[in-house]
This record gives sequence, C-alpha cells and structure tokens, in this order.
Amino acid sequence: MKRFLLAASLLAAFALQAQRPLTTAPSGGNKKAMVSERIGITDVTVRYDRPGVKGRDGKIWGQLVPVGYTDQNFGSSKEAPWRAGANECTTIEFSTDVKVEGQPLAKGKYGFFIAYGIEECTLIFSKNNTSWGSFYYDPKDDVLRVKVRPITTDRTVEWLKYEFIGQTESSATINLLWEKLAIPFKVDVDIIQTQLESFRNELRTDMGFFWLGWQTAAQWCVDHNTNLQQALQWADTSVNPNVLGDSNFVSLSTKAQVLAKLGRGNEAIALMKEAVPLGNMNQIHQYGRSLLAQKQNKEALEVFKTNFEKNPNQFTTLMGVVRGYSGVGDYKKALEYAEKAVPLAPNQANKSNLEKMIGLLKEGKDVN
Repeated sequence: MKRFLLAASLLAAFALQAQRPLTTAPSGGNKKAMVSERIGITDVTVRYDRPGVKGRDGKIWGQLVPVGYTDQNFGSSKEAPWRAGANECTTIEFSTDVKVEGQPLAKGKYGFFIAYGIEECTLIFSKNNTSWGSFYYDPKDDVLRVKVRPITTDRTVEWLKYEFIGQTESSATINLLWEKLAIPFKVDVDIIQTQLESFRNELRTDMGFFWLGWQTAAQWCVDHNTNLQQALQWADTSVNPNVLGDSNFVSLSTKAQVLAKLGRGNEAIALMKEAVPLGNMNQIHQYGRSLLAQKQNKEALEVFKTNFEKNPNQFTTLMGVVRGYSGVGDYKKALEYAEKAVPLAPNQANKSNLEKMIGLLKEGKDVN
C-alpha cells in the first residue's frame, strides 16, 4: 500500500511538472527588452515587450493602440489603458525618488500604462507591476498620472522601443518610439539630496573605515558648493589618524578647500603649507596652476619653487617655475628656466608649445 501511495505521489508530481511550459520566444514574435540608464546615481530601468508594426502602417495609433480606455472583454478592467508594449505589462523602476514631468514619484517598481490620445497622452504609474497586459488594471492602484504631448516623427520605427535622450547631470527624457510616433516624458532627480543621502549611508558601512571615503564625500560637496558644514566634519575625519584618517596631500587639500568655501581663508592657506611637502610632483604642480587661475601669482611661484627644489630638473617642475616667474612679471627669470626645459620636452607637442612660450617671454609677455 505504501509503495502504491509513493508511486501515486510521484506520478502526480511529474504530472504537475509536465504542465510547466518550456522556455520559448514571446508570443506573437514580440521581442523582450530592457533599457536602463543612470541619472546621477539613480538607476532607471524599463522592461517591456516590443511589438512590431508588421505592415500595419497607419493602423497602430488610434486602432491597434486605442484612444483612451477600452473594455478588452477579458479580465476585471472595463476601462483599461494600453500596456505600453506587448504581452506582460511594461514596468519602470527607479532606485531613488524622482520627479516625472515635474511630479514627485517615490523610488520603486511600477506598472507603466498609457491612455493614448492624438493631442495628449496620460502616463500612468501603477502599484500593480505583475499583471499580464492591462486586463486587470485598477485605477485604485495608480500612484501617479502625468499628461504629455505625443510627437509625430519622420522615420518609421518597426519595433517599439524605449530610449534615453536629452541627458543632463540630473535629468533625462525617456522616449517611447513606435511606427511614426514618439511619446516622451522627462525624469528629474534631486542629485544633491540623493548623493548626500548615499554618502551618509555608505559612510556607516565598511567604506567609512578608510580616509578616502570621507575625503571623497567632502570633495564632492566642495565641487557642488553644498552641505559645507558637514563637509568640514567629513574632511576632519579624513585627516584624523585617531579615526582611521590620514594627513596626506589629497585629504589636507580637500579640507583646505572646504575652509576656503566657508570663508576661513587664512586657515586654508596654513593647511596647504602643511599639505604641499606631502604631495607628489604632479599634485604640487596642479595646485600651483590652480593658484595662478585664482590670480594668486606670488603664492603660485612659491609652490612651483618648492616643487622644483623637491624634484629638480624635471620638465614639469621647470615649466612650473616658468609659469610662476612669468606670473609675477619676471620674464627674464622665466626665460632662463624655459630654455633649460627645451631639451627635456617629452614630445614634439610639448616642445612646440614651449617654443611659443619662449617667444612670448622674449617679447615681455605673460605665458599664462
């Protein structure tokens, strides 16, 4: 009896397994697709099936894709929008909070539907992201609706596709293209707040056990002129050896930049005097160039001279003192070092540039 029951159980299990479909291409020849792009640090991913025009030119919009909401005679929805693709419902996922056409939308994965109109389309972001098509669409699941204008295009797109266009540091437009129509919608991220939140979270992990993480966060704030008080705390941590920090050229110069942004210029200058001897040749040279850009020519010359003393008779350090002396108007001294640099030029481009600088110095003109 036990053997019979075991055999019956195995047969039932095999029968259930046999009912599972094998992996095949999507029905109707539609192609599965996914497109993803990062806006700032926000990942945006669209998953969809791509129907083809298949000779139905002029019969897609307003016919195959109906206007507005329709009863599809299946499922629970009597007023269903288009699934914005084929087969399963299209989904769109955001890894952080965003704005769509200026309207806030929390991070998450949404079913994406479109109520098509000739002059205006309604884009629908729904909590229901698992249904097949829009047969079970329920407006109660709507999280956001926005309206956009469809755009007629000159070229035909055979297979429906989504693409990212018009990218900036904090935004991109997602374009749905099919046949001769585009339906664009803009996604914006608050790059400042999302980045700061990410820093705060990551610095609580093992990434906070090394000075570079704290310095990176502080430097980002300097570059974006934001969150400067906390940036100073992060910079302090990056240089403090008692909390896994390290006083090196990079960490000290970042702290100095924060201090300068906060109007504490004398402290910044003092800190850079501590930082310069710790820098390598290129780091010190670039710092000197930055001082020249800020018209701090005397300070730049001192930095270039320090670099030359530390790394004598190098093309880079010779060029530094050339620029430094030229910046303070001592063209004779600058010319002396420029001529010493000629045989050390690493390539013809550098040599040609140096020869132009020598010509300017002979004319009594600044090379910077």
